[in-house]
Order: sequence, then structure tokens, then C-alpha cells
Amino acid sequence: MQLDKILHVEDDESIRVIVEMALVDLSGFTLMSCDGGQAALTQVETFTPELILLDAMMPGMDGLQTLIELRKKPHCQHIPVVFMTARIQQAEKQQYLDAGAVAVIEKPFDAMSLGDRLETIYQAYLASPDRNVTE
Repeated sequence: MQLDKILHVEDDESIRVIVEMALVDLSGFTLMSCDGGQAALTQVETFTPELILLDAMMPGMDGLQTLIELRKKPHCQHIPVVFMTARIQQAEKQQYLDAGAVAVIEKPFDAMSLGDRLETIYQAYLASPDRNVTE
């Protein structure tokens, strides 16, 4: 199964634009962009993604809080989540993985390869018997 629908949650508009170009224009994915956790919780009511790309540090509801709230929704419990963060200390990365993320991508990221990277993560997630992937 190929990855198609991605929900991207990011408070920085310039990063949302870059990710949209990388994932829609270059890779052909269907993308729903949200500027924060609350917007993401609203969007998943009508847009069910196959993967969620989630900024770690956002005002209001941060990435971990957003993930916790998303997991409370039955149709979002098994959607793989990939965190994006500029703060990539091993302890923080482990915190995201322990919270249920399947991978952590460091900012700045390579826009040219982002789509391929997410497809690889998604395929590894589907192939993993325990649905656990770490990059």
C-alpha cells in the first residue's frame, strides 16, 4: 500500500510552505496542513490521514500533547506519527518514540528527499509486526 494522505501540523508558515512543495509538488501526496494541535484535532474529523507529520514545539498545544489527544480518537489510534524537530537530543527523541511516534526527523530537513523518506518510514511501519519503526 502506497502512502497518499498526510496530515502536517506545524506552526511556522514558512516550514508549512516548504513541506507542501516537497510533499505535494515533488511527491504527489494529498496533504492537509494545520497551524497547530487544535486545528489538527478538528481536521482529523473529516480528513483521515495515513501518516501524521507533527512539529514537536508549538505554542499552546505542543506536539506531545497533540499526539496524546489524537490517540484518544478511535480512528487515529493506529496512524503512524513522525515528529519533526530542531531539538534532536537523544533523550528528547526517545521521549517522542516512547509516546508512540514511529520516527523523528531533524530540522532543517532535506525537502528534495522528504517524500521518499516518509514513504520509507510508512512502508517500514506497515511491514513491522509490532508497528514500531525508528529511523
